[in-house]
Amino acid sequence: MKFGIIFGAKSFEHEISIVSAIVLKNVLKWDLEFVFCDYDRKFYHIPPKDMRANFFASGEYKKCKKLVISNGGFYLHSMFGAKKIEVDTYINLIHGMDGEDGKMASLLEFFGINFIGPRLEASVMSFNKELTKLLAKKIGINTLDYEVLRRGDLPSISYPFILKPLRLGSSIGVSVVKDENDLEYALDVAFEFDKEVLVEPFIGGVKEYNLAGLKVDDEIKFSIIEEPSKREFLDYEQKYLNFSNEKKVAKAEISAQLEVQIKDAFTKIYDSGFDGALIRCDFFVIDDKVFLNEINPNPGSLANYLFDDFGDVLKQLANSLPKEQNIFGSYKFLTSITHSKGGKI
Repeated sequence: MKFGIIFGAKSFEHEISIVSAIVLKNVLKWDLEFVFCDYDRKFYHIPPKDMRANFFASGEYKKCKKLVISNGGFYLHSMFGAKKIEVDTYINLIHGMDGEDGKMASLLEFFGINFIGPRLEASVMSFNKELTKLLAKKIGINTLDYEVLRRGDLPSISYPFILKPLRLGSSIGVSVVKDENDLEYALDVAFEFDKEVLVEPFIGGVKEYNLAGLKVDDEIKFSIIEEPSKREFLDYEQKYLNFSNEKKVAKAEISAQLEVQIKDAFTKIYDSGFDGALIRCDFFVIDDKVFLNEINPNPGSLANYLFDDFGDVLKQLANSLPKEQNIFGSYKFLTSITHSKGGKI
């Protein structure tokens, strides 16, 4: 099976997506095809040898061949016609806007292209943090209290609290506000990235656990449960400055009971529409209760470091993707109308 990776796109997380793609190239060591979407939403076919950070930062990628998306895949166009890039399954590795908000999922589904990643509805529910809260409430999973602010609003939650752009990941634009002196600057930072901001209580020293998984033949395959090391909270710097050097992590030392609770919460989330995706869910544990922090529908480097058999589970997932219902048009209805109107319609 031949895989392709789609990355980049018009997103505040564009550069993180590039790093994710480079990491997967190094981890999988397969014969992969790389489809890069730049900030202008133009697609380029990137040779594996050029999958280096500076190749994109320098603009060298613009010398690569452009691609067009159409029925069944991506195509190179030339004076001799169109040539399809031979890929069986693409991996949607676009983080943030364009990749996790449903745009790319819609394109791929519209053109009948097999892909690993969240479908449209799952993307929408996980991209917007308030909709994620509503989803969690519907399926019986705890979340922290919250409110959503627009410019000019002031939070009513007591200090300290945390501010997050409503539709953004990777801890970009996130601030802990300890008192009134921090508030104005933190709001300015958050509103640089979104017109709405989520406010939650900040609980210092809270236990945090990450779990990734996917579904194969109606069975969830889990990664190990990770307890990420962090300072005050898991910020952008801690997540990504050493991103390309990620190694396999140790399994969190937790009780069997807590492991069951976290996996049960993950299963409820995944079964709410994430078929076809490899997702990572981040949880808090407060007073022995599991709380959903966020859903990462296209996690950084596809959370490969949480799996001992990452390549194998990826191939299994590619063979268990949801199938769209085929609809065959016969135009019988229009034909019957035409006959009933004597051919005048």
